[in-house]
Amino acid sequence: MTKVSPMHKEIDEETATSLLGFWVYMMTDCILFASLFAVFIVLKNNTAGGRNGAELFSLPFVLMQTLILLTSSFTSGLAMLAAQRSRIKDTFIWLGATGVLGASFLALEINEFAKLDHSGSSWRTSGFLSSYFTLVGTHGLHITVGLLWLGGILVYIYKKGLNETSVKRLTMFSIFWHFLDVVWIFIFSVVYLLGVI
Repeated sequence: MTKVSPMHKEIDEETATSLLGFWVYMMTDCILFASLFAVFIVLKNNTAGGRNGAELFSLPFVLMQTLILLTSSFTSGLAMLAAQRSRIKDTFIWLGATGVLGASFLALEINEFAKLDHSGSSWRTSGFLSSYFTLVGTHGLHITVGLLWLGGILVYIYKKGLNETSVKRLTMFSIFWHFLDVVWIFIFSVVYLLGVI
C-alpha cells in the first residue's frame, strides 16, 4: 500500500478547499443570474410607452455575438486539452484565441449599449430597459472578469510553465467561461429571441 506524504495530503486538502470555494461561488452566480432573469421576465412589458425588444434588437447582430462567444468556449476547451497534454505553445495559442474572441464579444456588447443609449433607450427609460441593461451588463461584467482572469493565467503559465497549479487554475477558468456561455444562451433565448418574436 502506497503511503501519501503529509505534504501531498496538504496539497490535496488545499485543492479540495479551493474547488469547494469555486463551486460555492458558481452556485451564487447561478442564483444571481436566476434572480436577474426573474426580474427581466416580470418587467419585460413595462416599456413606459417606449420601444420594446422587437423594435430595439437586431437578431442577426446578436446571433453574431452568440457565435463569437460559443467559438471562444470551443477554443477554451482546446486550450484545456493542450494543457493536459503539456503542450505549452498550443495552450498559449488557444487561450490567446479565447481572449481575442471574448474581447470581441465584449466590444460588440458595449457598442450595442452605446447605440441604445444614443437612440434615447437608456437604463433610465423604462423598467424593461433597466432590467435588460442590468441582466446583459452583469453578464458583460463577468466576461470582463473572465478576460482579466485569463490574462493572469497566461502570465502565470509564461513564468512558471504548465504545472499542477496552472492546470487547476485553467480548469476553473474553463468551467467559468463555459458557464458564461450557458448564461448567454439563456439571454439570447429569453431576452432577444422571445423579445423579437
